[in-house]
This record gives sequence, structure tokens and C-alpha cells, in this order.
Amino acid sequence: MRPFDAIGGVIAGRPVMTDAAAAPAMRARHDVPEASEASEAFERPGGPDAFDALSTLDALDRRIINTLQRGFPLSPRPYAQAAQALGTDETTLIGRLRGLLARGLLTRFGPLFQIERAGGRFVLCACHADAARLDAVIAAINAHPEVAHNYERTHHLNLWFVLALERAEALPAVIARIQADAGVAVLAFPKEREFFVDLYLPVSPVPPIPYVPGASSEPFVRFDTAGPPCALTGEGGDFDADPDHAPDPAFDRALIHCSQAGLPLLPAPYQALAEQLHRTESAVMARFSSMRARGLLRRIGAVPHHYRLGWRANAMTVWDVDDAQVDALGARIGALHFVSHCYRRPRYRPEWPYNLFAMIHAHTRADAVPQIEQLAHSLGSACRASDVLWSTRVLKKTGLRIGPPLPQPQPR
Repeated sequence: MRPFDAIGGVIAGRPVMTDAAAAPAMRARHDVPEASEASEAFERPGGPDAFDALSTLDALDRRIINTLQRGFPLSPRPYAQAAQALGTDETTLIGRLRGLLARGLLTRFGPLFQIERAGGRFVLCACHADAARLDAVIAAINAHPEVAHNYERTHHLNLWFVLALERAEALPAVIARIQADAGVAVLAFPKEREFFVDLYLPVSPVPPIPYVPGASSEPFVRFDTAGPPCALTGEGGDFDADPDHAPDPAFDRALIHCSQAGLPLLPAPYQALAEQLHRTESAVMARFSSMRARGLLRRIGAVPHHYRLGWRANAMTVWDVDDAQVDALGARIGALHFVSHCYRRPRYRPEWPYNLFAMIHAHTRADAVPQIEQLAHSLGSACRASDVLWSTRVLKKTGLRIGPPLPQPQPR
């Protein structure tokens, strides 16, 4: 197997869909019966009984999931503040969140960081694993702490995983280790441009979403990925004169490390973090506010397990779009309400001709087909080929994990 290079892997030849605007052909290809893989295999561990948990959600659970995906207050007693808006009390809200996490209906609750604003990098990767070695390859890939997400999808490239790297330059070494350990060739798809990121998956029926004072009105902070980083190692970033926004990479790194696994489920979570960091509660809240202003923090809130909440048809749609039009069309696609992620990524011709990626979520594959057709219609003649990769298993989903703060030099 050749080592990782500019290509990083080899894709076996396979038919690609042409004439993306041909809706009947698109329907014939993708309007398939709900596969058993999409109701059982996806749930390893957990099995099909995991879906039964959805029927146990009451109106308060649904309000919590739907509301707290959108944000969470920065205040000394944020759970009490959110609970009041949700029509409950602080103790009940904390208990409900514990239960939703324990039952796997939420994968985490806490800050979501944009590591690229801190000198790091998120990189989508893919590889092919033969059926005979599939479990061994999955185990080898998942053993790497840099692997934040891993999904099985319906394609020759059947494993798709996201690397969360603290330092962008670590990418070649990490991929080389994964290739050596898993015995596969890895193809890297770093994002060249981000058009939209906003994963919001409400539970149906949807109760009214109340306004939570102190929570961001936007589900995610938009940022320019080409802007200067505010690096955890000390480089980058010109900020305004406000001391809360001044560069403090050691504080940023320590706060990310303490909160990346989730916000403490305690009445005063920011005070709990402050005690770990030997800081004040106000300093922790101000730092989170600064991170949000700088784009390092996307939001604080709930992260749903989409499949267990009934969103069982999850598709990564990929499109071969004319280079002169891809940015304008990517912005148009990203504005569609059912698109949760939209990026421009590199092609690897002739095996992989696609440069526009759009993620969609639906309750069934039949529900997703009209969305795919709308994407094809929006792209029109600028799209030369397309494919749809259905997610069939969540193999790992942990989010960002950076190491502990670097030791500070001692004064002599």
C-alpha cells in the first residue's frame, strides 16, 4: 500500500450518476426500501431497542431537546435560567439532561468548538474496508484519539471519519499511523470552503420553542475560515482592546480541555470549571463569550443522537459542479432549510469527481428523495455527476479531544 500523499488513497472504479437534473433517474436510484441496516446495524451498540426510547419522551423532554440545541445561557445559574423558560425547575432540568445522555438520545451537552479558529483542523477522511476485515479496520481507526466521528456509508469508500487535529500540520503523520494500523489507504477531504453548518434536528411533534434569555439567537457562530487563527500555542489573532477578547492561548486551551467532554451538570457549571482552572467564574464566562465572538466557540448546547431521535435517513450527497460556479451554488445549496452541512472539498479525478458536499437528514429515505431532487434542480446544468452516500452505522462520535494544557515555563 502506498503511503499517504496528495491523493492519499485509491478508489476502485464504479459507476457515477450523470445528469444530476434528471429527477426520475434520481428517484429510481435513491428511493429504496428502508434497509434493515438503517434500523439495526446503525445502532451498534444498542440494537433496535434503542429506538424504543423515542416513545418514552414526554413534552418536557422534547422541549429540552428542541430548545437547547439552539444555545444555552452564559450566566451564574444557567440551568435555572433555561428551566424557567422551559416551564420547569433547575433540578428537574439537570436530571432530565442526565437521563437523555444516559439513554443515548443526546451524545453530549456542552461547548462545541471550532478548532480551526485555534490553529487546528477538522478533516474528513474515507477508506475502503473489505467485509472480511471490516470490524478489525473499524477498531483500528476508532482507537486513534484524533478520530472524532466515524460512519459506515453505502459506497465503495464505506468508512468515513473525521479527524479533529489540534495542529493542522499533524495531518500527514496521523493519516500515516491510521493507514499502518488499519492496513487501508486513506483519502483526505479537507474543506476548501464552508458554506453552511447548522445541525438542528427537532423531535416531532415539535412543541413551541421558547426564548431562553442569554442563549445565542443564532445556533452557530458564523466565521471566515480564511481569517487569522487564535492559536492555542500562541500565534495569531488581532482582537479589539477589550481585555476579555485579548489573546490568552493558555486560558483558551485549558478551558477547552476541561469542557470538551461536556458542561458540568451542576447548578453553577461555570463555577465548577473555574475551580478546576483556578480562575473566577466571571473570568470563565467572559472567556466563553470571547471565544464565541472570535468564532472559536460555535455554541453551547445539546448535541442530539439523530438516529435515536428518529432521523434515520442521513445522506451525504456529493456533486461534481463546475469550478466557476461552485461557490455561488454552494451558498445557494447551504441556504436550503434541510441542508445541515455544506462544503467545497477537493476532487480526486477520475475516481472521485465530486467537489460539493451537502449533508441532509430525514426520517425515512423516501422523505429524503424530494430533498435530493431539489438539490439537483438547484444545481442544474452546472452539475455533471452526483452520488448519495447513506449512513448505515455510527461507529464513533466523541467530538474534539485535545490534550491537557502545556506546562508553563517556571521563572528562574
